[in-house]
Amino acid sequence: MTAEPARGRPASAPASQTLSRGIRVLELLADAGEPLTIDELAERLGVHRSIAYRLVRTLEDHGLVTRDPTGGVALGARMASLAAGVAPDLQAEALPELTTVANELGMTCFLAVLDHDECVILASVEPRHAVASVAQRPGTRHPVSVGAPGKALLTALPESEWPSGASAQLTAEVAAVGARGYAQSHDEVIPSVKSVAVPLRLRGRSPAAIAVVYVASGTEPATIGARLAASATSIREALGD
Repeated sequence: MTAEPARGRPASAPASQTLSRGIRVLELLADAGEPLTIDELAERLGVHRSIAYRLVRTLEDHGLVTRDPTGGVALGARMASLAAGVAPDLQAEALPELTTVANELGMTCFLAVLDHDECVILASVEPRHAVASVAQRPGTRHPVSVGAPGKALLTALPESEWPSGASAQLTAEVAAVGARGYAQSHDEVIPSVKSVAVPLRLRGRSPAAIAVVYVASGTEPATIGARLAASATSIREALGD
């Protein structure tokens, strides 16, 4: 078995292997978006099934994961309360704007932040009356070098702090974000899904962005970008930034 490495993390050895593995279980479950079996977790961690079982039992005791009747392991309700403690003022001020934009545009709207070399969703709202929408679960992450939110986040960083191996195309796309004020992508993170995002620049905080995802829309990306930019301004003002 080959362990799946943690992404976007410094290369230093973890202080506690057990703690590192437990955190990796949570990351795997968040990325999967669906329950995983003990065997699947063991394979992805590169450990024996008995080790994966003990990790799950410990996390289950703390309410961080749950197991369904078929043995599938999923994130537990306790994770939601922990996530709410991450930048609570930012989440509190962003949530009304995310909700308004989601319902106005009929698209899932979310807040993303930079975590090492990854874009992580901090909060997400799906439109209330849409026939169908694209789910974006808080905690979901992907490389910052792909997708509209990632490109919006990169505008806040000098190129020297970008992930290694950034392509000339990515450099040009991020430069275009700075010129027009919004980023866009199609089929980069989720197949067939489009996204528009704008940077959310806040003093003294890690880079952030607000974005929408959708499959099809009659609204032009520039119009979506302008609406998101207005929300970003409202959030900054509410935070006194």
